Order: sequence, then C-alpha cells, then structure tokens
Amino acid sequence: MSAAFDEMESGPDGVRAPYREVARWLQQTTAAVLDGKRAEVDRFYRRQGITFGAYGAAAGSETTIPFDIVPRVLSYEEWQYLEAGLAQRVKALNLFLTDAYGKREICRAGHIPERHILHNSEFAAVAQGLDLPGGVHAHIAGIDLVRTGEKQFHVLEDNVRTPSGVSYVLENREVMMRLVPDLFAQLHILPVARYTEELLSTLRSVSFHDAGEPNVVLLTPGQLNSAYFEHAFLADEMGIELVEGIDLFVDEGRVYMRTPRGPQRVDVIYRRIDDGFLDPLSFRPDSLLGVPGLVGALRSKRVNVVNAIGNGVADDKSTYCYVPDMIRFYLGEEPILENVQTFRCGHADDLGYVLDHLADLVVKETHGSGGKGMLVGPTSTRAEIDEFRHLILARPDAYIAQPTLALSTCPTFVEAGVAPRHVDLRPFVLSGKETVIVPGGLTRVALKRGSLVVNSSQGGGTKDTWVLGPPPPAGAQRQQQSQG
Repeated sequence: MSAAFDEMESGPDGVRAPYREVARWLQQTTAAVLDGKRAEVDRFYRRQGITFGAYGAAAGSETTIPFDIVPRVLSYEEWQYLEAGLAQRVKALNLFLTDAYGKREICRAGHIPERHILHNSEFAAVAQGLDLPGGVHAHIAGIDLVRTGEKQFHVLEDNVRTPSGVSYVLENREVMMRLVPDLFAQLHILPVARYTEELLSTLRSVSFHDAGEPNVVLLTPGQLNSAYFEHAFLADEMGIELVEGIDLFVDEGRVYMRTPRGPQRVDVIYRRIDDGFLDPLSFRPDSLLGVPGLVGALRSKRVNVVNAIGNGVADDKSTYCYVPDMIRFYLGEEPILENVQTFRCGHADDLGYVLDHLADLVVKETHGSGGKGMLVGPTSTRAEIDEFRHLILARPDAYIAQPTLALSTCPTFVEAGVAPRHVDLRPFVLSGKETVIVPGGLTRVALKRGSLVVNSSQGGGTKDTWVLGPPPPAGAQRQQQSQG
C-alpha cells in the first residue's frame, strides 16, 4: 500500500491552502486546551442524549461517538467537483431503481444480468410496477467517498436504504461553532443548518397528494434501535411526529395516525425500519414493528414510503460494480466519480485472483454493513485470512474484494497529540422535486494508528466537515487589498 495523501500537509509547498488557518490555529493551541475542548464535547453530547448503541455492546448500553476537535476542510472547488459527481450518481441510481422494478431495459441492453436483480435477496417483488412521484426511489442517499490524492476521490459505497449519520453532521457543527468561534470568524464556511428544512421540503414534495400540506411522519423501530437519537432528533427538528408501528393503522387503503383528537391521515412516511419489518402482511409475518396493510396503501398511491421499498437491490455491494454502466446507459455521460476497482468472487477469474491475494485485499460481504463481515488483509492474522478463505469458497457470490487503498489522512487529536488518521466522507443527497446536497457531510475517522476501519461500531469517530465558500470576485479582492 502506497503512502497516504495528507489532506493538510502534502507536497513541497507544505500546508495546503484550505488548511492554512486550521494549521495556524493548531500551532497556537496547546494539547491541554484541545483536551479540555474534547472533554467539553463529550459532556455536551451526554447531556443532549447524543448516543448510539454499539454493535456487540451489552443490551441497553449506550455510548457517545468519539468526536475529534480538528475539522476536515474542503475547498469550494473540491466541493463543486464532488457535488456534480454525487448528483450524477444518485440520478442514475434512481433511474436504475425505476427500471429494475419496471421494464429492466438495462438488462435487455446487456449491461446487467437480469438474474442479478431478480435473484438478489434485497429485491422486493411487491415493489414491481410502482409509479412513484417523480420516479424517485432513493430520496435520501448517503454516498461513502474516500480520497487517495490531490484530485482523486472514489466512491466506496452507495447507501440508499436507510442511511444514517446526518444528525452528527448537524450536531458536530453546532459544537464547533461554540468551541472555536474565532476560527469560524476567519473563514467563510458553507452552512449545514438548513438540512432538516430541506429534508422536510423533499419529503412533502414526494406525496401522492397535491391538495393541502402533506402530513409527514418519521417511523422508528423504537428506543432500542442504535440510531434512535437520530430518529428523534430529525423528527423534532422537522416538527413532525415520531411514531412507531403501533401508532399507525390502515383503514380502507389509507394510513392513519392515532392521536388524542382521533385518527389523522398520513401522506408520507419517512421510515427508518428495514423492508422486512415494514408490513407483516407482505414481509415478515412475525414483525411487530411495522404496519399491517402498508404495502397495499402504497400500491394504491395513498401513502408514500421514503426511502422506497426494495432499494437494497441498488446498494448491494455487488451492484456497486455496475453503477458506472448505469451512468453511461441512463445519462449518456462518463462517471465523474470513479468506483474503487472491485473483484466479484462469484466470477471464476476474480475468485482465483482474490484467493491468491487475500493478504493484500479488503474483502466484504455484499450485504454487510457497519464494518462487519469484512477482512482487511494487510492487518489480519493468518488464521483470520484462512477463515475468510473458507467463507468465500462456501459462498463466493456473497463476497467482493477491493485493493487496500491508502485512504487520505487528516490531522486528528489523539492521546499522543495531533497526528494523521485515515478518514472517509459520507455526503447526503436529497432527491425530490429538486436535488439538494448538504455541503460536506459526515467525516468518519479511524482513531487507531494505521487503522482503515472508520465505522463508529468498530471504534471510529467523527469530525466536522468544513466546505469553504467561493473566493470573492477579483474586483472585490482588489478592493479588500486596497482597503487593507
């Protein structure tokens, strides 16, 4: 693996332009001050109840996600490039989902085998033929990006089922504005605070009903869910009801919410429940989390469900390989953001290569998430590699493999002081009548030295992501210089 690109200090010129003020601030701030600010953040998050249930933790155990006080900074030009690539990719994914549950023209054209869609465990037959408002299936997408060089960004994963993490984008920004106001004052940082306003607007825009203001609710599995704080936070910020399945019922093909004033019609459900638990009449009959009859109300166009049912067929890690072909087929464009080279273990040639190079590759389950079901070859023991070899041979279609990328690093405050740590980025894309992308997104950081695993469930932390505003026009610059 080659040396990682340092986002603050790379190249012969020393500190990169977007980080100049941050570098100056770090030089002037002692480790004791940084440690005090980190402790203040932890106290704030605990007071606010900003916690999550880590996978593998004891039942009911909640913790805060470690927050790093050193921000990640992107220039305006870098963000413009990413924004264009993200909008292009999500547009193609939405067209694919409409096609996958419709005529499957992309299969007829020979770009994706039809069996890849129909035999996918995430394919939802009940979603076939759905005519959704604006043709939008992935209303909220979280696209995971990694950086490997000055102008080199790659898409690592597409999350279009129930992507999480945006609450940390908003709370991290609030914390940073409190802790380092002087640094904020020196930079023009694009705001993120309008996200929940834009989210509510997006949700209302995809109602089947145009008359009046659509009634939107957020459906949560309940307080035991690891992301419950985010569900409550978003509902509160949008001013909508946070409901569980028991709070909703279907009558004569319409969904209603139980209230002290009697039943209230629901037009859009922002669900944070997996497909299998949404409706016991259509999916798992033992589910107590969903709403019996919900799929029927959706097919009758009397309620919309966001994100759409069956989106998992688009963010399956084996489908990821086909996204560049989707962009070319549906949009007639070359992909702006490239994929990471990916080997599909279900293909004989790829399988042979993967088995011969397990010590050098990252292997992932096609339906895995949260850093689970993954092998990072260079940091794994011989026993772990041998175990994965048996898993792959038993179910080759269930795994993909990728080169071990040298993820970029950002300065991070750790026990030894400020040191580079590997990061990724999850921007959030809203698709309704318009496409909206919050500037920046969730930066996740691997806090352990040398680690490439950034997931919070595996010990990773988060950073505030700053996108700098556009530089002032040349005339304004000259005027500022003359006044200075």
